[in-house]
Amino acid sequence: MQRREFLTVAAVAGTAALTRTGLAEEKPAMLAVIDTHQHLWDLTKFKLGWLKKGAPLDGQFTPKEYATATEGLNVVKSIYMEVDVVEEQQQAEVDYLVELCKSKATTTVAAVVSGRPASARFAGYLAQFAGGKYIKGIRQVLHADSTPAGTCLKKEFVAGIQLLGELGLSFDFCMRPAELPDAAKLADKCPDTRFILDHCGNPQHGFTAVQTEQWKADLAELAKRKNVVCKVSGFLANGWPKGKWTAADIAPVVNTTIDTFGVDRVMFGGDWPVVTLAGTYADWLTALREILSKRPEADQKKILHDNAAKFYGI
Repeated sequence: MQRREFLTVAAVAGTAALTRTGLAEEKPAMLAVIDTHQHLWDLTKFKLGWLKKGAPLDGQFTPKEYATATEGLNVVKSIYMEVDVVEEQQQAEVDYLVELCKSKATTTVAAVVSGRPASARFAGYLAQFAGGKYIKGIRQVLHADSTPAGTCLKKEFVAGIQLLGELGLSFDFCMRPAELPDAAKLADKCPDTRFILDHCGNPQHGFTAVQTEQWKADLAELAKRKNVVCKVSGFLANGWPKGKWTAADIAPVVNTTIDTFGVDRVMFGGDWPVVTLAGTYADWLTALREILSKRPEADQKKILHDNAAKFYGI
């Protein structure tokens, strides 16, 4: 046997041996994930005024279902995001989340809960969170039909947001894309408050070229405010057809967001179960991993895990 032939046979034999031991099939370790946008609801405990009977999201979405949805994806921690419970149940939501976090029985380690910054009762409501470990911030959804444009710039609302900053709590912007300039104005009025823009600013599937350029411009203007970070999350529910999109289809939104805010100011959000309107949790995270794979691993770790750990102190 010629030496070259011997080496070829040896190489094949070696590959076979590796395959038998499982080494040849070993894949790179999946990067750990902190999900900064986890919705949960138990309809036996909470009422969601916006949820219509028989709608796709009319069901039980508890930690048990979340564990099933994220199985095998290396989601190591999650931060609960409020689900717009009816106002009389806001304190019950807080109490439930604090106990859930304390239990250490699930991935949920912290929470952003519902609140009404313009309410005369807001200061009293926030007092319970001073020095607390689990409640990290407040959100009021600003794109609800009952919430007119400009709501976040009213005097009482601004005062409530400024109070959040004094207490070390954050505020999540969840708003219509056309109102992103309002977010920039509020961030300017509240320089000591930390803000998170949800869902890349809510770009819509089917945006015209003009609308896309406006979204990009408004996103860039908001990103100039150093007290604002952004979640790559949630936009899929804005009309992306279920099961009919690919990583390439959504890459422009993801990459524009990351390039605009920078890799140190972007965090991953699962937006489960709302994301199921467009696909599974695995569909979304797998597509995002594919898009991020073109970036250095250190940047991938920041977006999927490290930025969230630093921002929320978890």
